[in-house]
Amino acid sequence: FRIRDMKAEVTIILCFLHVFALNSADTCTRGEDVEFEECGDENNIEKSKYKAQPDKRWKKYIDKIEAAENAYEACPKDDSACSCHADVIKKDLSIWKDGISSAVFKEAKDKGTHYQIINHKLYREDNCMFPFRCSGVEHFILEIIKKLPDMEFILNPRDYPQSPKYHKKLPIFSFSKVLNDHYDITYPAWTFWEGGPAVWPIYPTGLGRWDEQRKIITKMAESLPWEEREDKAFFRGSRTSEERDPLVLLSRDQPDLVEAHYTKNQAWKSDRDTLGMPPAKEIKLEEHCKYRYLFNFRGVAASFRLKHLFLCNSLVFHVGPEETDKDWLEFFYPALRPWVHYIPVKQDLSDARELIEFAKANQHVAQEIAQRGKEFIWDHLRMKDVSCYWKKLLLKYAKLLKFTPTRNQDYKLVKPGRIPQP
Repeated sequence: FRIRDMKAEVTIILCFLHVFALNSADTCTRGEDVEFEECGDENNIEKSKYKAQPDKRWKKYIDKIEAAENAYEACPKDDSACSCHADVIKKDLSIWKDGISSAVFKEAKDKGTHYQIINHKLYREDNCMFPFRCSGVEHFILEIIKKLPDMEFILNPRDYPQSPKYHKKLPIFSFSKVLNDHYDITYPAWTFWEGGPAVWPIYPTGLGRWDEQRKIITKMAESLPWEEREDKAFFRGSRTSEERDPLVLLSRDQPDLVEAHYTKNQAWKSDRDTLGMPPAKEIKLEEHCKYRYLFNFRGVAASFRLKHLFLCNSLVFHVGPEETDKDWLEFFYPALRPWVHYIPVKQDLSDARELIEFAKANQHVAQEIAQRGKEFIWDHLRMKDVSCYWKKLLLKYAKLLKFTPTRNQDYKLVKPGRIPQP
């Protein structure tokens, strides 16, 4: 009987071990590199997805992303009131809370093109330094002209802002500025409609309308799954400043990590202007989507390239000062958040190599940031958002004028098209 009892005991023990093993298969184990607070808790696993990294080297970046996500309040999905960008208007006009006098306005007249809105009609002085840029702006104003009161404003069509903070403040509309350095009032650039930079031979008349580029780039992006894209950083552009040199040099040293080359610009004379190498071929915006990581640099002012890069659904690396108030901005930049919608890179590019390696080692994180960036631009930078911004800006600006505009009879009536009509 003793042998029979021992066999029974062994059978019971084996059954117990089998059941224990089955139950254990459904729970997680606390390993050296896994920091989930409660094993088996799906919610905690989701919350701690960034912590389950095999390489502690990336913890500082994971922590920044997690903190940025927790602090970020997303804009409403269907934001018909363009509320995402409302703070820009509020901040730009806050310095004029005491109003804009006729005397101050006159001081600004030689800083740009003078426009008047009288009785729901748009008038402009003959002179516009860049006619296509003025036309690109006029398109949006004419769309909303019936909803606007009488007013006049000075529009700067140049690349560079015209009201620096070391001079007397002047009410001048500019498409780009540095918040810490300029008083200019930010308006949506002409490039949403026309007047964008010409790039020969791929864009001989400019980059093209934003609504059309949205379709073209998105179509290309959707045809290229993440897995089929090249796992390297990409940049292609002219050498407008030496700030871009470190990335191009890194590309020459580590071509498997970065593909960055200079193209010709109007000032190109020899290979010296492209850092000692022949200029590379220009690449259309949608062709950028073949790469997982895309670099953006400022040009003379803010880069027109940035909004297009997001549409690729690739991870955008934006190079600039760590403090956004010191960076060149367009009206929609402040609503984009570092580590939420893009990866910020130091202006001297000293962290570029490590950040690219981080993205390559953490593909799921890279994809999530890329997706958020794309969704933000797709949902909150539509043509109707641009029109909405113009409407809100001009309505609020008009209330600050302390004088009644009187039509200048020498100014021409602006109608749809490029040339003001008599």
